Amino acid sequence: MIKFKAWWSLLMVIALITITACGSGETSNENATSDNTPATVGSPEAEAAFAKGKYDPPIEFSSVLMPKKYVQGDTKENNVHDRWMLETLGMKHKDTWYPANDDQYKQKLQLAIASGEKLPDFVSVPTNAVLTNQLIDSGQFIAIDELFDKYANKILKDHAAAHPELWYPFTKDGKKYNMPILEYTDNDDTLLWLREDWMEKLNLEAPKTIADLENIMDKFKNENPDGLAPNEVFPLAISLKNNTNTWMGSLDWLFGAYGTIQEQWNKDADGNLEYGSINPGAKQALAKLSEWMEKGYIHTDSALWDESKSAESWTKGAAGILPGANWIPDWPAPDLLKNVPGAKIKAYPIPAGPDGLIGTKWQNSGVNASIMINKDAKHPEAIFLYYNYLLDNLANPAAGSEYEYGFAKGYDWDIVDGQPTSDKEKIKDFSNEFPFLTGPARIPDLYMKTLVKLADGKTPETPYEKQMAEFRKPENWAAAKVVMLQLDIRKQNYFTGAATPTMVSKWNLLRQSEMETFNKIIYGKLPIDAFDPFVANWKSNGGDQITQEVNDWFKSVSGK
Repeated sequence: MIKFKAWWSLLMVIALITITACGSGETSNENATSDNTPATVGSPEAEAAFAKGKYDPPIEFSSVLMPKKYVQGDTKENNVHDRWMLETLGMKHKDTWYPANDDQYKQKLQLAIASGEKLPDFVSVPTNAVLTNQLIDSGQFIAIDELFDKYANKILKDHAAAHPELWYPFTKDGKKYNMPILEYTDNDDTLLWLREDWMEKLNLEAPKTIADLENIMDKFKNENPDGLAPNEVFPLAISLKNNTNTWMGSLDWLFGAYGTIQEQWNKDADGNLEYGSINPGAKQALAKLSEWMEKGYIHTDSALWDESKSAESWTKGAAGILPGANWIPDWPAPDLLKNVPGAKIKAYPIPAGPDGLIGTKWQNSGVNASIMINKDAKHPEAIFLYYNYLLDNLANPAAGSEYEYGFAKGYDWDIVDGQPTSDKEKIKDFSNEFPFLTGPARIPDLYMKTLVKLADGKTPETPYEKQMAEFRKPENWAAAKVVMLQLDIRKQNYFTGAATPTMVSKWNLLRQSEMETFNKIIYGKLPIDAFDPFVANWKSNGGDQITQEVNDWFKSVSGK
């Protein structure tokens, strides 16, 4: 599955975990001012390094680096990355953490926060608001506002300006504490993958509305072109087990057809945040789902299916519609093509509801993780010099550059049969998840824009475009274009902070009530009007207080 997560993507820290940070803010710090702004912003040494592109003489710092598979005699202490970092940027490690895996790093980080142990100069942080706040509250890290303004490159600054919401998880008391690590945007946005061979055999047109989609599901079930009996076909493959707003088998598009996105915090007409699952539109979506369950458009086992399991119905040939992202041709579509000879797939736009409404969740703001800077770091700007270089030189290398084929020969590219290639099937010791301090460099809109260019039949010109033409399928290209033509329907989750005080004590019960009520309505065990007392109980049992706390948080980080 191509989801483009960085190499050091960590296991999610258990939500609502409570850790007492000892000794916060008590350590003396000659390199930081009283407001946690580094005194070295604009220092002569920093100015010289950015002017030259490297530190001369070299500097030392501590960070976090997870060793990967080394080749050609390289070791953790002496490898192509560290030699490159010293030769190109004038940087080398000292007292750096080398956790063996994600879980070990998570445990080490939590213990360090709890005990007050000194953390590295640059600390990698997963996208987890609880952990971010614990690190901020530890008193060991500086606000990066001035560093970012002075040292971040154009790619970083332009994306941050276009997506101010990326700062929300990293902001406290009006200050920004984390340098964002960029990720591809819109790569996980929902669209509908239909059995195109069924569409062709039944002479069906693209569904523009939910009513059109219902007609298609009815044809798939009752006039199945593969000759399957109606009781063998359940046209819509979805997951109802854990979340209905998820990454595959999702129902965000259906709720969006009625003016809300469930299981996330949306803006209402007045600009305040509301929980999408209690919006009146959710009641209409549930009524439609109950109708589809009764007609057999949805398999009765869907409440037991997670995302991967929901796809199995589609890959085995029993379903004709799978909600998913543009990468479905990479996985799980190959299983369908193997299991059902002659099967074809195609991505279709999200259809509109009865009032013309269209909506799905927006998967991310182009941030995969972040870096925090220790207040005792002697060269706090160094991580910007490092990351700027990756973004400027490796994220979209020019033809003829030293990174045209990849970062390091023998690792992520090699010469095979006299030709340079990054095909992991051809490289003996392929290890493309190279352990950069920041993870791989990605320009957020580059991936989808490149696929659209290929879908439009334009010739790939840059090394990056040529790689996408070689390793992404035409179905990927076409799907990306569908996504980009519907960018305006994507609705972001505006709450990205740590659990509020009332969430800590009430949220699990509220979510349990939501899932139970929704599933019972969908399965016909409760009437649709059961939605109204559910909303009333949700509000009175902590939901109203949580809504107030969520809005207070939003105002504090957005300034709105």
